[in-house]
Amino acid sequence: MTRSEAGDAAARLAAVRARIAGAAAAAGRETASVQLVAVSKLQPEARIAGALEAGQRLFGENRVQEAEGRWPAFRERYPDIALRLVGRLQTNKVRAAVQLFDTIETLDRPRLAAALVREFERTGRLLPCFVQVNTGEEPQKGGVTPAALGSFLDKCRTEYGLDVAGLMCIPPAGDLPGPHFAFLREAARRHGLAGLSMGMSVDFETAIRFGATHVRIGTAVFGARG
Repeated sequence: MTRSEAGDAAARLAAVRARIAGAAAAAGRETASVQLVAVSKLQPEARIAGALEAGQRLFGENRVQEAEGRWPAFRERYPDIALRLVGRLQTNKVRAAVQLFDTIETLDRPRLAAALVREFERTGRLLPCFVQVNTGEEPQKGGVTPAALGSFLDKCRTEYGLDVAGLMCIPPAGDLPGPHFAFLREAARRHGLAGLSMGMSVDFETAIRFGATHVRIGTAVFGARG
């Protein structure tokens, strides 16, 4: 990693953290109530190394296979790294995902819930999960529909005994994000969930205003994907 790459990573992280602090203050919240998840999907390893050198420890990955290829080595140097899976999880990747990640953010169907439970029982490793809600009901996107959320949460808690820590959403690209974030906040409140994973590079300040506890930021932290 070059000195320039490390400096760029530090500068971008500082800028994003300042924006998070400003958005939290404007919403009457403590900065510490919002966690920055640096989404490293398709990013060069040098940029990730720069973010680590600058103190970032919480990261999100979209693909299990991509994460498997680089995070074990990083964890040897930085054992306090925490990884969140923020992309759709196929059931045939559950074993690898449970071994590698610390939180699963995209729980969205009974078959996946059952596969996770089997792997948790096999390994004794119980990961917190967020339920992904398809707030825009987009057919090409994963997530539970708003109408099905209540029954799915009940099943996850009572039938599967999963540790559901919160809700996650990705608003449709053409929509104003505020109504989607407002819906997720109210759904979390109604179901007694503290975690709200919402907001990305283009809208994380809005998400913080609506109560986000985790913002998933890639481009603003790392620059355009290489």
